[in-house]
Order: sequence, then structure tokens, then C-alpha cells
Amino acid sequence: MREFFAVLLGCILTGNFVLARFLGICPFLGVSKKVNTAVGMSVAVIFVMALATAVCYPLNVLLERKGLEFLQTVVFILVIAALVQFVETVLKKYMKPLYNSLGIYLPLITTNCAVLGVVLINVQEHYNFAVSMASSLGAGVGFLAAMVIFAGVRGRIEHSDIPDFFKGLPSTLIAASLVSLSFMGFGGVIDNLFGV
Repeated sequence: MREFFAVLLGCILTGNFVLARFLGICPFLGVSKKVNTAVGMSVAVIFVMALATAVCYPLNVLLERKGLEFLQTVVFILVIAALVQFVETVLKKYMKPLYNSLGIYLPLITTNCAVLGVVLINVQEHYNFAVSMASSLGAGVGFLAAMVIFAGVRGRIEHSDIPDFFKGLPSTLIAASLVSLSFMGFGGVIDNLFGV
């Protein structure tokens, strides 16, 4: 149980996939202009991460038993692509405004390296099923936290009076680095709390 919570909190705070591992930067920079689209994208990513982990874990066990570990990445990408198509279909049918606001970034969840990264890290760390699910849930919640916080920061930047040479991408990247540094500050807390 201790490992479960250590992995969960570690993935949310110190091992944040966006701010510490730099996975999933494309949607982080592209969809974080508004809080509601950031939340919608993050919920879709959490759903896909959790489902991908739940489906890929038994598939990985099967691949290892058959001696086909070299096919892991291909199988995982196919599973993630199928899950994203499912999410896209559901959003298009039941949540049309969110589907429209996410635009091109929704199909990009398929190529979001954070989703594939969480599945591959679970395999590399030899996590059991429960810890793998904690890892994917923590990674998804960490993605949500990073997206929402950064959307708030970007909203403040757009309404601030900043020099012209800092407008646009420069101010966005500076803000992203500061948000990343703030998450790094949790490192000592997680280490001392769980003795990791």
C-alpha cells in the first residue's frame, strides 16, 4: 500500500510527466490557453492512460510468456490508437463543444508520448497491476494539474503588460519553466514522506 501511494504522489508531483519528464509537451503548450479546454484534454488523457494501462498490462504478461517482448511498443501503440478513436467518437457524439475546442489535439493523444510513456515505464519498473494503475492515474492527475495551473498562468500572462519581445512563445516558455520548478520543490516532501 505504501508503494501504491508513493508512486501515485510521485507521478503527480515530482515525477510529473509534463514538468519533470517532459512527456506530452505538445498538448501542454497547445491546449493550455483556456482552463476548460485544458481540463477536457486532461480528462481524456487520464481516461486513455488508465484504459491503456488496464489493457496493456495483461497483454504485456502474455507477450512475456510467449517470448515476444520485442513487440511491446507496437502492441501498446495499437492499443492506445484504438482507445483514442473510442474517446474521439464518444466526445464527437456526446460532447460536441469539447470535441470542437480540442480540435487537432484530440487525435494527437495517440502520439502523446506521455500515454505511451506511462505504459512503458510501468513495464520497465516491473510494477504489478495495482501499482501500474496508480502510476497511470498519478500521471494523468499530474498532467491535469500541470495543464490547469499552466492555463491559469497563461491567462494571467495574456492580460499582463509585458514587453513586445517577450510576447508569445518566449513568455510561455519562461512561465512553463517556472511552473516546472515549482513542482520540483515537492521532491524532498515525497522522499521524506515515503522514504523513497
